[in-house]
Amino acid sequence: MKRRSFLASAAAAGLALPAAVRAQSATTLRFIPQIDLTFLDPHFTTANVTRVHGFMVFDTLFGEDGKGGTSHQMLAGHVVEDGGKLWKLTLRDGLVFHDGAPVLARDCVASIKRWARRDPIGDALMAATDDLSAPSDKVVQFRLKKPFPLLPYALGKAASPMCGIMPARLAETDAFQQVSEVIGSGPLRYVADERVQGATNVYARFEKYVPRGDGAPTWTAGPKVVHFDRIVWTTMPDNSTKANALMAGEQDWWENPSYDLMPLLRPNKDIVLQVLDPMGGVLMVRGNMLQPPFNNVAIRRALLEAIDQTSFMQAVVGDEEQYIRKPYGVFPIGAPMASDVGMEALTGPRDLAKVREKIKAAGYAGEKVVLIVPIDYVNLKATADVWADMLKKVGMNVDYVATDWGQMLTRRNNKGPIDQGGWSCFTTGWSGSSVDTPAGHPPLRGNGDQKAAWPGWYISPEMEAMRAAWFDAPDLAGQRKICADMQRLALKEVPFWPLGQSVAPTAFRRDISGVVDGFAVFWNVHRG
Repeated sequence: MKRRSFLASAAAAGLALPAAVRAQSATTLRFIPQIDLTFLDPHFTTANVTRVHGFMVFDTLFGEDGKGGTSHQMLAGHVVEDGGKLWKLTLRDGLVFHDGAPVLARDCVASIKRWARRDPIGDALMAATDDLSAPSDKVVQFRLKKPFPLLPYALGKAASPMCGIMPARLAETDAFQQVSEVIGSGPLRYVADERVQGATNVYARFEKYVPRGDGAPTWTAGPKVVHFDRIVWTTMPDNSTKANALMAGEQDWWENPSYDLMPLLRPNKDIVLQVLDPMGGVLMVRGNMLQPPFNNVAIRRALLEAIDQTSFMQAVVGDEEQYIRKPYGVFPIGAPMASDVGMEALTGPRDLAKVREKIKAAGYAGEKVVLIVPIDYVNLKATADVWADMLKKVGMNVDYVATDWGQMLTRRNNKGPIDQGGWSCFTTGWSGSSVDTPAGHPPLRGNGDQKAAWPGWYISPEMEAMRAAWFDAPDLAGQRKICADMQRLALKEVPFWPLGQSVAPTAFRRDISGVVDGFAVFWNVHRG
């Protein structure tokens, strides 16, 4: 309560803004992102902050409306021939990259091939493709081995990593190395020389961008009309500073206000709290299945019975329990693929003493469990603290390694043992739309012996076979049945531990209008 009183007083004192801030307010949107932007390459990572950045700078061939539908974005149209095995995608006129070069079909082909090496559904699309080519500057052509009806969704999905189109000279960069320049054809261009690592990222309206002329903006579909000359991201050290800056009018939009400060923000007549994605986000722990102790499936399975999702989610939302959704299994609550199959493993009585016995019987012998925790990511730290406490209560030897988000993303790629910088587990989160079907869902992939596998390296030929069958299912009922079987298998093999699901509002000043549903995008948004 004292902190809230202090913030309210500080906010009132901050209303007399500097002249420079007032002068910028009409042409500059000031945004507080959820975390620092470590990676600028939209193909390189699944981090949500990079997705938000990616959709500003890079455009996609199709757009997603958030309801499973897609529409043309960079495309004027497409045709499907040969029983669904030949797709011809025709680019719109007037597409230009930020460096002034025209967008050509060969740029799209190179971008798709690069993105597909890092994306689960991209991998499936390329596995179904005999040939991907650019028969002309305007036409992108897929010759498929078999029909792939999800092709528009794959190329236009809002989930990360997004299939951002970049110049071929950049798309020829190895998919496991970041590109050297941030050049797209999206509605905003990245101002690289104004970047301050850990503090500031700047975007400028791209004057040569030609929005679609039809439809209404929704998620990543429809016309992308930018009304601000500049978007300035400012990374701030703590939530109190963020709340103070928003209430004082020094910032316009806070992407993910912390739950504990919502009682302070909610009554403020100058602040709007709005839920953009009704599916919200999910939180989980990923284990390293290459190293002891979590290469032992019996230990992973035993820990399922220790998880109390209510405790984990209360650590995140505090008193704002109306935002909790539970029980969360493999697919988010509210998604068509969600199922209650096997959920007794997560919903039955919790008996930590029994779990301790099961872990010991499974062969746990006191091995160190290295938990890497991004302490600058509030929700992940909160769940990591509960996870660490739970592991200790069931007799595990926890080494709590505090780091920041960027370092965690780097360290989790290390496949080595813990004495060589490796790790045992980490907490992470996803937007619900990123893991709502097997088409994406990197943690559910069983391709752990491949270079493109998601950190943790889960290997399951059976899960991969089910996923392949899902793509071939004839209807929704068939897809749902396969997903129920996938959940049953996941709760047996435990590629990750589901901690819970919640929705969360974003917060912006009341003089900001036109915020689009889905996640933070910056088209259609204006002042007044």
